[in-house]
Order: sequence, then C-alpha cells, then structure tokens
Amino acid sequence: LSHRNLVINGAMNVAQRGVTSTSNLYQTVDRFGISRGGQDNDMTQAQGTVTSGGAYDSGFRRCFKITNANQTGGAGAADFYRIYHFIEAQNAAQSGWNYKSPSSFITLSFWVKSSVAQNFYGYLRTQDGTQQNYPFETGSLTADTWTKVTKTIPGNSNITIDNDNGHGPCLFIDLFNGTDYTGSVTLNQWGAYNGSLRVPDYGSSNDDWYLTNGATFELTGIQLEVGPVATPFEHRSFGEELLKC
Repeated sequence: LSHRNLVINGAMNVAQRGVTSTSNLYQTVDRFGISRGGQDNDMTQAQGTVTSGGAYDSGFRRCFKITNANQTGGAGAADFYRIYHFIEAQNAAQSGWNYKSPSSFITLSFWVKSSVAQNFYGYLRTQDGTQQNYPFETGSLTADTWTKVTKTIPGNSNITIDNDNGHGPCLFIDLFNGTDYTGSVTLNQWGAYNGSLRVPDYGSSNDDWYLTNGATFELTGIQLEVGPVATPFEHRSFGEELLKC
C-alpha cells in the first residue's frame, strides 16, 4: 500500500520557506498555498504544532494553521480566503484512477480543527479540458476539536487530465467565500467549473469564523488515494517528503 497518497506533504512536516507569514501564495508549508481577497487585515498562515486530539493520536505533529485577523468591514461579497494544493497532472493520470468512469473512485481524507463551530466548504477542481468542479462540505465542526473528514469521489466522463507536468486536480478548502463566488451548487456531484458558483452560500450560519478576530483553522493528514476506501494515512519519512517537495 505504499506511495498511494497523491498529496505531497499532507502531514505538513516540510516548511522550507519559513514557519509563519502574513502573505498569500506559497509562504510556509511546502505545496500548500493561500489565495485571498478582500480582507481588512491580513491573516497569518503558519506551520502549526499538533499537541493532542484525534490527529495527534493518529501520528500527526504538524499542521497548516491559519489565524484570522480583525475583518472590520464584515463579510463582503468579494471576500474570499482559500487553502489550495495542486496535484501534478501526470501523477493523477498514471495513478490507476479511471477518472472517466463513475464506477471508479478516489477517496479524500483529512483532519481539520476550527476554533469556531461551523461548517466549511471545499472542492476538487480539474484543470485540463473543460474544467470540472466537485464541491463538498466538512460538516458542522465542534469548536477546538480535531475531526476527520472523508469523501469518496467518483469519476466523470467530462473530466480531462493530461499526462504532463502541468496542474492536475486541485484541492481547495475555503475558509470563507462571499456571494460573488457562491450560489445554488449541488454538493458531492461533478459539474462544469464556474468561478462565480464554486460552493453553496456561506451565509450568516457559516461566516462566524471569518468574523471572529483571532479565530484559528488547522489542517493536516490530507490523503487522496485511488479506491473507494480511506486507508490509514501514509506516513512518509521527512527525507522522502522533502525530496518530493
């Protein structure tokens, strides 16, 4: 079962650029970046430490941690803050996933913790051909509690993944999206990607994290593997993960 995880640095152990930053893009944990817009004050991305809870018990000691700042202007329509991870196209194309077939699956699993109890949305987006989008939710998280999220994702005849070193499937986990990016979206189903309709509305029930100064969001143990079952996380050595990064 070795080398089944398509995600590189999913345990967040490697951070070659630094351990904390208020900038966007790739700044701290390798292979994980930030896309953002509309914030009144810059959030902080960091390589955090896991000290207890379900993620700790599963062998994780590092995480990708976001700390909110004071968004004095509220939750604006054009505001957004997203964590992203790109998978190289040829790695996905040669993974063994028959991505054109609805009876062939990949399984996404990860650990997440929020200091504010609410639901968050994410999506898997393909980059080649006519881009496709698969939105999902974490489910309502209990504050300050590590929760494991698992999503089994089928193939779809509209998906294209080129056998090259460009961007393949990209995982986004969105801490907030204003209404410029949300709307009537069906979860757990493939559809053509629309930048204005990425996920359902966050609304007043799911904007509490974004409106809480100092709120934290932590993520670790991300695994994307071929098959309909989430297997235990593939813990790789620091040296091997560093080489892949």
